[in-house]
Amino acid sequence: MNRDELRGASRHLKGRVQTALGGLRGDPAQQVRGAANQVAGGAQYAYGRARERAEDFADTARERAEDVAHTARERAEDVAHTARERAEDWGHTARERAEELRNTARERADRAIKDGRHVARGARRRGEAYRRQALAYADGHRTNTVLGIAALAFAAGWLIRRKR
Repeated sequence: MNRDELRGASRHLKGRVQTALGGLRGDPAQQVRGAANQVAGGAQYAYGRARERAEDFADTARERAEDVAHTARERAEDVAHTARERAEDWGHTARERAEELRNTARERADRAIKDGRHVARGARRRGEAYRRQALAYADGHRTNTVLGIAALAFAAGWLIRRKR
């Protein structure tokens, strides 16, 4: 649970208490403030959850990229190992051919490592981009949330008012 979730939950709870006290006291202004705090707390909590989910998504993308790089390294090592064994088995008469296969295997291993690194970098970049998009989306809707809360608070105050 991050700071925004904690603060949002506490603000929501504060708003519920204010609304209840306002109802007991017959104070519509306090009820409206309580309702506004409830809505604002809920919005802040939702923002915190969205931010945490975005961070989790970025972490997952980073882990997957590392797994891809690790698998590529293992495959490259397997190819190189196989090439070395074959070269040793063929012996002296096939030395030139073994050397060609070893060079080919090394090139493929280097290519596989390079491709794995490229894939890992791309996955990291996409993960970071998704994380930034999710955070920007959550941050970008703060104003709309505050405006929505203000509109709801105004409407609730207007409906609760005895004289219209």
